[in-house]
Formats: sequence, C-alpha cells, structure tokens
Amino acid sequence: MSLSSTAVKRFFSFFSPRLSPPVSPLEAGPLPAPHSRVKNGPPSSRWQIAAICAALVTLVFAVFGRTAGYGFVNFDDDVYVYKNPQVLKGLAPDSIRWAFTHIVSSNWHPLTMLSLMLDRQIYGMWTGGYHLTNVLLHAGAAALLFLLLMEMTGAMLPSAFVAAVFAVHPLRAESVAWIAERKDVLSGLLFMLTLLAYLHYTRRTGSVPRYLLLTAALALGLLAKPMLVTVPCLLLLLDYWPLGRLTAWSRLPRLILEKLPLFALALLSGAATMLAQKGAIVPKAVLPLGFRLENAGVAVSIYVGNLVWPTGLAAIYPYPKGGWPLAQVCAAVLLLGSGTLVTCLLGKKHRYLPVGWFWFLGMLAPVIGLLQVGQQAYADRYTYLPEIGLCIALTWALAGYAQKLPALRPALPWAAGAVLCALSLAASTQAAYWRDSITLWTHALCCTDDNCVAQINLATALAQANRLDEAAAHYRDALRIAPDDAAAHEGLATVLFLQGRLDEGMVECREALARNPNLAGLHYNLAIALLRKGQTRDAVRELRETLRLQPDNAGTRSILARILPVNGNSIHAIPAPSTARGA
Repeated sequence: MSLSSTAVKRFFSFFSPRLSPPVSPLEAGPLPAPHSRVKNGPPSSRWQIAAICAALVTLVFAVFGRTAGYGFVNFDDDVYVYKNPQVLKGLAPDSIRWAFTHIVSSNWHPLTMLSLMLDRQIYGMWTGGYHLTNVLLHAGAAALLFLLLMEMTGAMLPSAFVAAVFAVHPLRAESVAWIAERKDVLSGLLFMLTLLAYLHYTRRTGSVPRYLLLTAALALGLLAKPMLVTVPCLLLLLDYWPLGRLTAWSRLPRLILEKLPLFALALLSGAATMLAQKGAIVPKAVLPLGFRLENAGVAVSIYVGNLVWPTGLAAIYPYPKGGWPLAQVCAAVLLLGSGTLVTCLLGKKHRYLPVGWFWFLGMLAPVIGLLQVGQQAYADRYTYLPEIGLCIALTWALAGYAQKLPALRPALPWAAGAVLCALSLAASTQAAYWRDSITLWTHALCCTDDNCVAQINLATALAQANRLDEAAAHYRDALRIAPDDAAAHEGLATVLFLQGRLDEGMVECREALARNPNLAGLHYNLAIALLRKGQTRDAVRELRETLRLQPDNAGTRSILARILPVNGNSIHAIPAPSTARGA
C-alpha cells in the first residue's frame, strides 16, 4: 500500500466511530429512528413512500406544467439562451469549453450553461422544452427532499408536508417558470443529492468512496449555482439534528475537520464568484453599508412573511426611495433577534427549531445583499432552498404540539390539505404571469412602486409588439423615476425614431450617449437620423464611432463606403479600433 493511500485511509478512519445514537425526530412520542432505512421497512411503507413521491411529481406538473406553453421573457433569457451564440450551438466542443471559461451575466456557472446547451440540442428553439426541463428538475428536487427528510427523521407525514410546500409554494414560481433561473432548479436538485450523499456517508463514516461521492455532488452543485457555498455549515446543523452526531461541543472540532475538503470547495467557489462579479458589485458610494444592513434585515422579515402569506410577488423589487421606514427596520430587527433567541432557548429540547432557523439564515447569507449585485432589494428566487429550513421548523413544531393534544390530530390532514390547495392555486396564478414579457412586467408594476426596471422592460416588450405610444409612455415613466438611466433614454430614442420624430429622438440619443458613450446601436441610429436630416458630416462621425465599437459591422462599413467618397475621404482612412477603448 502506498504512503498516499495510507494517509487518506487514516484521515477518513478518524471519523469512523459512531458518535451517538440519533435524536428522536419530533422529540415527542414514539416515532421511527432517524437512520431507519426505507428499503428495510415493511412493504406497505415502501408503497406509501413511492405513492408520496409520485404525488409530489404530479402536484408539481399540475401547478407548473402549463409553463411548457410559455415563451421567453426579456429578462436575462436573451443572455442565457436565445441571443447567446454559444448556447445556440448546442453541445459543441467549443461551446463546452466556452461554458467553463466565460462569465454569463456576472456569474460563473458552467453546469447551468451546459444544461441549457443540452436543451438546445434536444428541443431546438422550442421554448416549451426549456420550461419542461425546469419543471422536471423541480419535481425531482421535491421528491428527493421528501426521501431525504424521511430517511433522516423517519417521520413520513411531516416530511411529505415539507416537500409538498416546497413543491407548490408561490415563491417557487420565479425559479421554475423563468428559463434563465435554470441555475436555481438545477442546483436545488444537486443540493438534495448532496445531502443524501452526506446521509449515506454518515452511515459508514470513514468510507473514502462515500466521501468522494459527497464531494462530487457538492462540486456539481456549486458549478450550477455558487449559492451552495454554505452547505458545509448546513451539514453541521444536520449533525446536531436529526442525525444526532453532535451531542457535545467537544465533538464539534472533529466534525468540522471532517468537512474541511467541503469547506475548501466552497471557498474556491466563493473566490471564483467574487472574480466573476467584480465589475458588477454595486459600490458602497451608491449603496452605503448601513443601508445594506437595514435592507438585509427587512428582506429577511419579508421572506418570513411571504412564506406564510405569499401575496404581491413580482419579478423584481426595487430599493425604496429614501430607504426603508424606521418602523419597518425596527420590526425586522425585532423579528431577527426574537427568532434567534427563542430558537436558541428552546433548541436543547426541540432541536429542529435552531436547525430550521439557522438553515434559513445561513443559506440566505450569500444573497442577502451585503455584497450587492443587481438592482433588486430582494428576490423570490433567493428563497428556493433557504425557506425549507423554516418550513421544517414550523412543521415539526406543529407535529410535536399535535402529539400533546390528541384532539387536534384528526384535523391536521384536513388543515394540511387546505394549505396545499391554497398554495397550489396561488402558485399556478403566479406562474401564469411569466407567460410573456408584457404580462410579467404589467403585474410587477401593479405590485411595486417606482420600479424603473419593470418600466423599461415593459416598454421594450411593447415596442417589440409595435405598441409604440404605450412604449414611449413607459420609457418616460422610467425616466421620471431615474432621470439618468441610459437604457431608458436609449429605448425612448429608438421608439421616437420609429415614430418618425427625428429631432426628439436625436435629443434622447445624445442624452443616452452622454451617460454611456459605448452604445454602438445608438451611434448607428443617430447617424441614420442625421443622414435623413442631411447632416452628413455629423453622421460620418457617428458611423466612425459605431465602427470603433463594432469593427465587424458590415452594414456600417457599407454606408461609410458610399458616403466618404462624396466627402473626399476613403473607407481605408478610418483608423483601426483601439482595443483598450473598445474593451
């Protein structure tokens, strides 16, 4: 045996002793042990488990299956799919290399991009296929969540309820119905597989193959979405409950050491994400740290509220002008403080409470906005995995309470069924808003105030539908909210040109270019408008700038070739574009 293999075996054998017997899943009444194996149970139990898995998949398709008839939306779907030349190639060798070496929308998630390429290979440009894959991934994640909780706790009905709430909660609509959010459902499925691999490992600690399987599952999950960086910490929570491996603080160092390779993976993924998002992180001068902390607290309180009462959900929530009201900030701080205090005080007797609460807070940490990327104050998609923890805590608490009051037990199935029916109807309604861009952004404007992003995206969709007057009105509304927004000026200029209002369009063009001079399309549109006004010299200047930004633009070269001889110049006199400026 080689020295290296001996060292590996010694490392894993350090964790091989069983630490303690498992903790009772509800800590209130005779329930199966957490490590009871499904395959060793009676046949009736196996059939029940299979039936619940089938019911979860059916429920997901009943709620979200209609998305297979939806199209793309003008919210990152272009960047991820229909305007991405690499994805449109399918699984070609150069596109696979591209997926691992390029950043998409300030994120490095090669496995997500590969899955979209596979969809292109299978479905072509049938949009429903992309939606169908999202639904399949989400259905698989829901079924695996049930199996995971059932295997860890032995409590069938609470596990089924948590999985069903995860499957059909309206907060899931954004992750499932939005093609560009493939990273959520794909990483969610891999997250469940990671936890199952960890459970498999804890039954034979010290097993190198089982640990390698766990490491591979986490690595794949991180390649789908780096939000899984807190998974090693979550595994420590699961050691506390329900696995019962952490029964004394003295055992914590050994459990941490056991997960060092997983922490290293998370650290590497976090570093790659920071590099990918370096240019997209909002500077502190724009969003001060104090405001970010206030927003983080309010966002957590909103997520808790939306779990219980999910109304007014939108594709994007803007930061409130002037900041959050002081009363709302204080209420959020009170919720955070009291929630943490109560779960810690009751945690020794009811271990599921701190596990569920810190599962929620810990998995939210990477997306809570302390390092802000994008214009959203918070987002429904960020709750995809974190709110499983809250649901576990609430479900196990209610189940434990019901065991103490037998009179409540007959009402529980009816109450659970009513909750799931209400959530399913609300989720189906919420998913329907994603059927097209106009519906999506019209709904967002109904749910939010001063939403510049929604105004611009709705205006763009209306312009593409040739509803130019409505588009111009929404671009003007966007400029009322954010007068310096270059995209709003650009969109309004384009609409005005299409309406034949050249003078007004040229004014908006210059406003946009004053804020962002690298908009090649606007330079071109301005040049065409100047030509129609007979201002050839100015038009040549704008065409030269277009060519500097887009050296391969054959249309621009063709126009210049016709214009420049009239002005005594030659197309070859145009200087080569500067790489530094073009970058």
